[in-house]
Amino acid sequence: MTPSTTQRTYYAIKLSPESSHQQILGVLPSLGNGRRVLDVGAGSGELSLLLHERGYRVVALERFPLTGMAMQHVEFQQTDLDAGLPPLEGAFEFILCADVLEHLRDPAALLRALRPLLAAEGILVASLPNSGHWYFRLNVLMGRFPRQDKGLFDRTHLQFCMWTNWVELFESAGLQATLSRLTVPPLELRFPRSAGARWLRLANRSSAFLARVWKELFAYQFVVMARPAGGET
Repeated sequence: MTPSTTQRTYYAIKLSPESSHQQILGVLPSLGNGRRVLDVGAGSGELSLLLHERGYRVVALERFPLTGMAMQHVEFQQTDLDAGLPPLEGAFEFILCADVLEHLRDPAALLRALRPLLAAEGILVASLPNSGHWYFRLNVLMGRFPRQDKGLFDRTHLQFCMWTNWVELFESAGLQATLSRLTVPPLELRFPRSAGARWLRLANRSSAFLARVWKELFAYQFVVMARPAGGET
């Protein structure tokens, strides 16, 4: 994703089954068959590279150059998303906004610019943090607003939205967003020594169940699929 500061900051790809990156990969067909993907706010390019390896033709947008093998295999355009999109040719079957919209000053403007780039049956897939999660609410209720390196209180977040706020944001850009998947808090990062432990698996399953029952309170992130409202591009 593109950070809101000028400092070069990358967020590593999240590979746990419950993570937003894995949920996004699960939305897309397993075989790309040459379909075009626009990875908006691609970070170091790890997600773009995975998609390339699955047969997608990927164009990655990011403020700083990609790293490693991604730079060799992924078409890259350097850009500041807060300043708008660079010139892009053709349409895309998939546009990805993975953990990026919350870092922008005007995410609706970006979504409006992306909408015409969708192919006729194209889908925009986005992962969005839930500021209505019980942990976020509890901190605010207790008069705390921590500034952290990642998570719901990431210090580079500029947008703090609950489910209805995100839906309204997409609507303002002429897009209809539907919930596709949910994520749960990344307990494996909080308790790395317990990775694979039975209690951690049970905790993740419980979190996933609660998120499905009451997404506004227990979902950590929303993964949505968005299409132009009324079917028009």
